Amino acid sequence: MFVLHKIPRLNGSIAVTEPLPDVRSYRLSPDVVAPLRERLSDVALQTIDAITAEVPAYTEAFTGLLGSKIERAVKAALGTFLNLVARAYGPDPQSPLAPALEAAYALGRGEARSGRSLDALLGAYRVGARVAWHELAAISVGAGQPAPIIAHFAELVFAYIDELSAASVAGHADELASTGRARLRHLEQLARALLAGEAEQSLIAAAERADWAPPQSLTAVLVPEHAARTVVDLLDGRTLQLSEAGPGVQDFSLLLVPDAHGTSRAAVTGLLRGQSAVVGPARPWTQVRASFDRAVRTMQIPGLSPAGRVVDTEDHLAVLVLTADPQALADLRAKVLAPLAGGPDLAAAKLVETLRSWLMHQGRREDVAAELFIHPQTVRYRMTRLRELYGERLRDPEWLSALTIALAAPSAPSP
Repeated sequence: MFVLHKIPRLNGSIAVTEPLPDVRSYRLSPDVVAPLRERLSDVALQTIDAITAEVPAYTEAFTGLLGSKIERAVKAALGTFLNLVARAYGPDPQSPLAPALEAAYALGRGEARSGRSLDALLGAYRVGARVAWHELAAISVGAGQPAPIIAHFAELVFAYIDELSAASVAGHADELASTGRARLRHLEQLARALLAGEAEQSLIAAAERADWAPPQSLTAVLVPEHAARTVVDLLDGRTLQLSEAGPGVQDFSLLLVPDAHGTSRAAVTGLLRGQSAVVGPARPWTQVRASFDRAVRTMQIPGLSPAGRVVDTEDHLAVLVLTADPQALADLRAKVLAPLAGGPDLAAAKLVETLRSWLMHQGRREDVAAELFIHPQTVRYRMTRLRELYGERLRDPEWLSALTIALAAPSAPSP
């Protein structure tokens, strides 16, 4: 089933908006219709020739085997019109108009599938109506029909064409909507397959189903759900979108942005400026799961929030490495900070703070004091206490390396 949409009457190139007669309720006498039936094939050929000449989109479509099918369709449409206006009065539940409308609706859907525009379709109807009326009127005049009958006949022709064109418009619109929904489903399925890390052949097949041209790389970008529609309009038209990015990133949508590598990365982050976003690394398009995983891990770094700004994961690689194995990091901290265990918590926390700053500033006392807002003598006192606790281990490169790693990650806990 479909719904007929009201459209303006097609009269040459001018849209006439006055009411048209209901072609279902009008009748013409057999003596008016008979000469028209005899010349039906000629009228159909004249109509097809005119459409071919005046609507370039149909020039190729009307050639070969398809042309013969279209010729039969045009004859059927004209024949249906004559059957409609020549049938007897009275109840007629089997009106010939219904099959014609179904055929016109199917034509509209087929035209959308073939990629031809609605303008081309309505142009063909417009030309067809004009030429069909011209030829049918000439036949009626030749048969001696009076002017009022011919004028009345003209109204019926254009009313009938308007019915058919409205059905085709509905079919064209429904097919585009259906195709659009189907493609969106295929694109979402592709995005989910990429996140699932499916085999390359499966991903290529999914891309083909979605009519999606694979790029060299994809970059995962996390943005708040409420901003996803705005952000995606700024990016490459091939950007894939998932409204639910997955566990750990609730209320965020995932965008998979094509070819945001090299110099293009700066352009993409520039487009995102002012948005809340986390941008993962660019990866070969079939391996974008790795980009997503890194973006999620970056969001989970303590104290790092994308609120109101763009967080580039490339700026946080060291922290990502340090926090790659949280349990191992916790064990390392416990091991290297063991000499501080057992003392008062506040004192231990101050010693950890001082030790971390001393490692980061390579033992420069003035810099440590400036960072911690304490007197250099306080730094000297605390470092003396640390040397008492650690002994020669503060001179051991391996211990210094372990201490640096353990204390470099954010939110290092007190022992």
